[in-house]
Amino acid sequence: MNGIKRIKRIKRIRIHREGTDSLVWGGICIVAVALLLWRWIPSQVPFWIFVLVAGFVYGVVVNFFRCPIRKCPLTATENIVVAPADGRVVVIEEVDDCPCLGDRRLMISIFMSLFNVHANWFPVDGRVVSVEHINGNFHKAWLPKASEENEHTDVVIELDNGERVVCRQVAGAMARRIVTYAEADEDCYIDEHMGFIKFGSRVDVFLPVGTEVCVEMGQATVGDQTVIARLK
Repeated sequence: MNGIKRIKRIKRIRIHREGTDSLVWGGICIVAVALLLWRWIPSQVPFWIFVLVAGFVYGVVVNFFRCPIRKCPLTATENIVVAPADGRVVVIEEVDDCPCLGDRRLMISIFMSLFNVHANWFPVDGRVVSVEHINGNFHKAWLPKASEENEHTDVVIELDNGERVVCRQVAGAMARRIVTYAEADEDCYIDEHMGFIKFGSRVDVFLPVGTEVCVEMGQATVGDQTVIARLK
């Protein structure tokens, strides 16, 4: 019975499409260099050191691009805000000038380390109003100024009741590419991928003031699974 459960669990893990090219070309390069070392360097020590180091790095990259198939455990998602990413809560505070909306909002930020899944999910059900990409710097993602100064993409989502939520993908010191699948005027739902950020970053969610916060500072989150807030 445990064997069957394990097989099912493995089937629900896949590699994200954003990592296909990186993994294929990375694997080819590793094999090519390993063959050159094996053929041209008499001592076998450098060869085995390279194999061990390259294998470890490649394993980290494979782990980074894994894309688990998830479904929100809640049957009713109205007024529910789920974590848009795996990671750890680094900010829970009210801000005066919300991006795209310009009013006072509650901001919840989730930092993703190199070892987290980097797929991003829609935090709420609704309709995508706008998608805007802004070029910027590449500060460390957990710093407060990263949200405003770093390269980022803002996705504005309107709920059925007319309330709007902003989800911001923020590039980090190592993250140099933000991928956003959200498109304006399209319906979006919890369980759907909003995008992907490569190699370390954060996601900010801007909610109406008075929203009930369901997480704490430093708490680990699981994308599309952890309820981070409840809207009034």
